[in-house]
Amino acid sequence: MLGVEFPICAFSHCRDVVAAVTNAGGFGILGAVAHSPKRLENELTWIEEETGGKPFGVDLLLPPKYVGAEQGGVDAQQARSLLPEEHRAFVDDLLVRYDIAPPTDPPRASSGGGLNISPKGYEPLLEVAFAHDIRLIASALGPPPADLVERAHSQDVLVAALAGKTQHARRHAAAGVDLIVAQGTEAGGHTGEVATMVLVPEVVDAVAPVPVLAAGGIARGRQIAAALALGAEGVWCGSVWLTTEEAETSAVVKEKFLAASSSDTVRSRSLTGKPARMLRTAWTDEWDRSDSPNPLGMPLQTALVSQSQVRIDQAAGHPGAKARELATYFVGQVVGSLDRVRPTRSVVLDMVEEFIDTIGRLERLVER
Repeated sequence: MLGVEFPICAFSHCRDVVAAVTNAGGFGILGAVAHSPKRLENELTWIEEETGGKPFGVDLLLPPKYVGAEQGGVDAQQARSLLPEEHRAFVDDLLVRYDIAPPTDPPRASSGGGLNISPKGYEPLLEVAFAHDIRLIASALGPPPADLVERAHSQDVLVAALAGKTQHARRHAAAGVDLIVAQGTEAGGHTGEVATMVLVPEVVDAVAPVPVLAAGGIARGRQIAAALALGAEGVWCGSVWLTTEEAETSAVVKEKFLAASSSDTVRSRSLTGKPARMLRTAWTDEWDRSDSPNPLGMPLQTALVSQSQVRIDQAAGHPGAKARELATYFVGQVVGSLDRVRPTRSVVLDMVEEFIDTIGRLERLVER
């Protein structure tokens, strides 16, 4: 269906990872929800040049529920105007307490919401994506709109949608998607509460014959074998690429990932307003305090914290900086298995090799 050698779909915000996985025989998918149309145009052109026509995809957030949905979404200026003073003061105080200097330049006008989740935000991105030779468009949060499915199919582009619950998967299947990604709670980023081991076979049975990819806690060949044993046709991986040589991850966060255990993540609304799994740090702990304000809804929470996250990352780059305690990023529980930096191609081939070894071991068990 995807036209690739290995059933490994790699989600990444980094074009280098997308190209490297695609060139290694997998299927790279570029997360583009925070891209401008110009940036997406540049990224897709670069990926096409690097991969020489090999298939790849684009991933967007298309949530049905968010602040301002009734009005068709909010722009950057509107998002900033809706931020409560209590929340602004909380973030300002947090930055002061962690010795992060005030910004030298005013916030960029384009940084307000940070996420292109409304039709007027993502439709320009779709125009760019469909102007390129993409093989798949994925909705990472919510069922894809009917007009998107129709347009994709008219251009021979496959449509995928992520599901954290079986009822979500049924809704996606009814919308006419070609692939459903059953994502367990172990996964990084926006994720639900049902574990991969439970969710995948439920979704496989509920949406047959629509093919299912398994996501959440998958970074090794043994986990790919387990996913296929559960009925999935392939896997969707994100966290495993965050410690590769090509990854967009900041040096401080990558260092934290390499030292983390599988118990060092938490589902938090502190970055986007919707529950997303990320590394537990002082940032998530501060938002979890009983006297802290509740995170705002999407996309207001991103509008609130986007500039502070940039400042934290910049300050955390200095050795011994207190800001390092705040630095965090989306990552799944499989972070405990990520203990060294490797080229993306090596990660793909190691996964395939371990998968083959695992299947051989299972075959020997059956033959006894």
